[in-house]
Amino acid sequence: MADPCLNYMDPRVRRTRQLLQDALTKVLETKPFEELSIQDIAEVATVNRATFYDHYPDKFALLECTVASRFHALLAQRGVSFDGTCTSALRAIVLGVCDYLASLPALECERQRQLEPHLESAVIAVVRAMILDGLKRHRSEDAVSPEMIATTASWAIYGGAKEWVKTLQRAPSEQAADMVMKLIAPILSRPSVTPQDTRQLVETR
Repeated sequence: MADPCLNYMDPRVRRTRQLLQDALTKVLETKPFEELSIQDIAEVATVNRATFYDHYPDKFALLECTVASRFHALLAQRGVSFDGTCTSALRAIVLGVCDYLASLPALECERQRQLEPHLESAVIAVVRAMILDGLKRHRSEDAVSPEMIATTASWAIYGGAKEWVKTLQRAPSEQAADMVMKLIAPILSRPSVTPQDTRQLVETR
């Protein structure tokens, strides 16, 4: 399972990106995200500003790639992959999202709340890419595109996991994963939607 944020043939590129991601993590321990500058990150990474911009357009892109890389690492450690049909592999992805969110500091302080949108988009992007890749291996004639299915399922998975994390005295993550699986099952069943259904949906918006 390739990490799009670090998947480069050139080891120098991989090393520099890893340095920048590690630097961001270190700087965030002492400074709120909105206050840190590109220079702060570059200095800790021992690179110059120009090198930073060779790899990331801004600190927001770096943050999202850092989150995505960590989540990829968690899934890779568990040997998780999804071929579009394996229910146990999909459950492992859901469980990974639950465990990843549960491992993060509580989003109660202002510093953490500022990071939440970037964390959300990064994790959803990873999950969507995995589900989409699996679905495309098993093409069907359904009117619903695999992109639509993967996007809907990934948002549902993240939303369910996030709600579970916020629950006081929450159940074990395994039970949460089972519940989310039941909820997303209809989405992944790839229901048949006719072009007429699609037109009606657009017309009512």
